[in-house]
Formats: sequence, C-alpha cells, structure tokens
Amino acid sequence: MKITEIKIIGRGDRYKVFIDDKFEGIFEAEFLAKSKLRVGQELTEEGLTALKIQNGDLACFERSLSVLEKSMKSEKMLKDYLLGKDYPEECIERAIEKLKDYGYINDEAFAENFIRTYSSSKGRKKLKYDLLGKGIDSEIIEDKLQLLSDEEQDETCLKFALKYMKNKELDQKTKQKLYNHLLSKGFDYGTISRAIAEVQNDRN
Repeated sequence: MKITEIKIIGRGDRYKVFIDDKFEGIFEAEFLAKSKLRVGQELTEEGLTALKIQNGDLACFERSLSVLEKSMKSEKMLKDYLLGKDYPEECIERAIEKLKDYGYINDEAFAENFIRTYSSSKGRKKLKYDLLGKGIDSEIIEDKLQLLSDEEQDETCLKFALKYMKNKELDQKTKQKLYNHLLSKGFDYGTISRAIAEVQNDRN
C-alpha cells in the first residue's frame, strides 16, 4: 500500500489522503506533520488502521475544544454533536474522558451555570426538564436546584404573572389562563398560587 496523493482542503487545516489512488480518509494537518506522512510512503494495513485511529483521536479532541470555547456543553450535548459529525464512537469516548480529566466537561458545573442563567425565566420544573434533555443526571439536577430559593422563584413567577395580567381583568376564566401560562413556565402549584394571590391583592 502506498500513499499516492495528499490533497489540501480549504485553508489547509485538513487533507485528503489517497492510498493506491483510492481516497482513504481526511487527516488533520497537525497529525500529518507529526507523523511525517508523505506521498510515496509505503504502509501496511495495520499501520494505516493505527494512523486512522490516532488521527481520529486528535481530530475529535481538537473539534471538541473548538466547540467548548464557544459555549459550555454537557457530556451528552458534546457527544451528540460529535456523533453528528461522524467521528468514530471510540474516538469520541476517548476525547470526552480526556476533556473530563482536564475539567473542560463537568456536568455539575454545567447544571449550576444553566440554573443560574435561566432561573429568572423558568420555574424549577422547566429547568429540570431542560437539564434532563441535556443528559444531566437527575441527582445532580436535584442537588443544584437547591441553590434556587423559594423567594427567587416567587419573585420570577410574580413577574410573569403581572406581565401576563397587564390590561386584563382578573375574572375566573382569565385566572385559569394565567395558571396555565405560569404552569407552562415550569412553576409549581404553590409558587403559582402565591403569585396569583399577590395579583389579586394588587387588584383589591
């Protein structure tokens, strides 16, 4: 087996590699440089397989870092993203373990940051539902939700209630619609009841 062509892609961060005039895969420029691969080089089947694995590990890890630089991700979110980019699952698992060791992926920190970011616009139930969808363990979610006080939730729920009731009469039908609106935001029965009672007091 012989490398017959190494063809640059776009800006030169990646290259197409051809073995015996047949396209064999896309390799990272950094990996090509470190491996000193060149046109005319002879490879064994085992050697090519090993090179593909090493290149996949590097490419997967580098792409992960690039994604995490833009925004924080849970382990599941990153894994789903990489699977969508067709990286081999074994490369993804190795990249994720490496990132976890370095502290770049931490589901507890992700959950805490998510709750702090969205607690002013979502109730506990909605926060929990969203975090479960992002692959966060339920025990981690319950632990981090304890950071959110009842007073904070009451304040947020009341804010939405007052906004919804602006220029509306608080009759029975509207009260039910208000309840459903606040329920859709993820607030629990007690929090909603206190908010509606507060609105009623303001109207009296």
